[in-house]
Amino acid sequence: MLAILLSLVSAAGYGSSDFAAGLATRRASVIRVTLLAEGVSVAVVGVALALTGAGPPSPQGVAWGSAAGLAGVAGALALYLGFRHAAFSVAATISAVGSAGFSVLAGLLLGERPTALALIGIALALPAIAGVSASAGGPEDEEAAGAPSPSPGESAITGRRWVPAGVSYGLVAGACFALLFIGLNRAGSGSGLWPVFCSQVAAVLAVGCVAAFTGDLRLPEARGGRPAAVAGLTGGPGTIFYFIATHHGLLAVTAVITSLYPAVTIMLARVMLGERLTAIRLAGLSLAAASVALIAAGGAGGAG
Repeated sequence: MLAILLSLVSAAGYGSSDFAAGLATRRASVIRVTLLAEGVSVAVVGVALALTGAGPPSPQGVAWGSAAGLAGVAGALALYLGFRHAAFSVAATISAVGSAGFSVLAGLLLGERPTALALIGIALALPAIAGVSASAGGPEDEEAAGAPSPSPGESAITGRRWVPAGVSYGLVAGACFALLFIGLNRAGSGSGLWPVFCSQVAAVLAVGCVAAFTGDLRLPEARGGRPAAVAGLTGGPGTIFYFIATHHGLLAVTAVITSLYPAVTIMLARVMLGERLTAIRLAGLSLAAASVALIAAGGAGGAG
């Protein structure tokens, strides 16, 4: 139960971070937003590391944590690029379902054996993620959220060009987020929060190199900087809570529940931006609640 609760808190952190980052990328470049968000996240995790008083990190924790951070920042960049090429719901849905599906597969290959009820809950989580991420299919949802109007040559349906590119970016993002979840799981818990800190440092260094290479090594201006900072303030704790959760439960369970984060993003968009809560989104939220309940009732299962 502790792993499930921590995973839900992690989902809240990631969902809030994505909402803030989505607002920021409408006002500043993807690279600048990611650079600031990752920088703030490093500071948050660094404070948490200092407060916990962890001992020296293990080589395994540093290696897996760094690999997880590189995968995470690659996933974030791919997701934000997907937002520029397709409707938000397209890239977000594919990335969230992909991260959950790949993580479940990895958990099973690593010998995890969730209970029957937990497996049913995991199966329900995948359509739940798709449902809460889905839009009505028209541009009005993005207009309500403050997205810019389509420019000449862009799709009249999605408001974005080259939807196949958006789908591809979503798949890449999902695979990278799964690697983030798997890496933090394999890092072990013997080094305290050091693997999380290493992951954040690796992410900052990676996006810094990308920014320098593209000549965009600057922070976003105030309108984009404020939500980007909020993305870091919420994303950092999201990673911390997931890291703790995955060492109190199965990867196949904690990664799936954490991947329900689009539900939080949708609810924030509804409350703060007046975005419509469609029937399919309501169905997705209901499935998400049923999924969590079944996983909780089924327990964590065990390793094979």
